Amino acid sequence: MDSVKAFLHDWRIVLLIIHVGVTAAMIVVILLQRSEGGGLGMGRTDALFSVRGQANVLSRMTAIFAGIFFFLSLLMAWSVGGPARTGGSIMDSVPAGTTSAPPAIPAPPATPSAPNR
Repeated sequence: MDSVKAFLHDWRIVLLIIHVGVTAAMIVVILLQRSEGGGLGMGRTDALFSVRGQANVLSRMTAIFAGIFFFLSLLMAWSVGGPARTGGSIMDSVPAGTTSAPPAIPAPPATPSAPNR
């Protein structure tokens, strides 16, 4: 599984370009739909169960592009993720025997003495 993750991590620019292309195509398909609320089968009830409402090409393309967008988003997030985190403290990673000393407090600056007259 790590080899698949490493392969996808190496191809992240290609995945990102495909992701942006799918996003642009989905935006275009959504904007091409009718503005009467007919997109994705919502809106008018008389057109919901008609042949045109069920087999609307733009609605199907929107659903396909949305599925591809969702899949690519999850794939890219999984490929760049680090190792699984365990419920530990950050102090568990400090090597044994190393102690941190408190910071040294600097001495106050010396005040020059006034000359005697």
